[in-house]
Amino acid sequence: MATSEVIYTGDLRCKSTHLYSGTDIFTDAPLDNQGQAAYFSPTDLMATSLANCMLTIMGIAARTHQFSIDGTRAEVTKIMASDPRRIAEVKIELYFPPNNYSDKEKKIIDHIAHTCPVALSLHPDLKQNITLHF
Repeated sequence: MATSEVIYTGDLRCKSTHLYSGTDIFTDAPLDNQGQAAYFSPTDLMATSLANCMLTIMGIAARTHQFSIDGTRAEVTKIMASDPRRIAEVKIELYFPPNNYSDKEKKIIDHIAHTCPVALSLHPDLKQNITLHF
């Protein structure tokens, strides 16, 4: 079964439907590429997916090792390059709640930040600049 269906709705916008849940995501071209930035751009989603993947895998590890990352916040910055137009760098600042994380827990979190499935799927030329704030 397919994962999603994407329909070009016109005016540089797409509607993506997650086929299992029926959830929709809309995208728009960014302001610097003829869009209106009414929604996430496809490249915004890619950068944001990296943070979502990190937090999801960290949540699994936290559950497994019986600690909490609930309330952790990620600030995502996408930096574009040209010739060809592409994402050159993703900066992610992760802010963890004051939970007195042990050195072992911090090491688990740091490892996941650099080895989650999305991080490992991205081209090695894409700079991933990850900062953890405990």
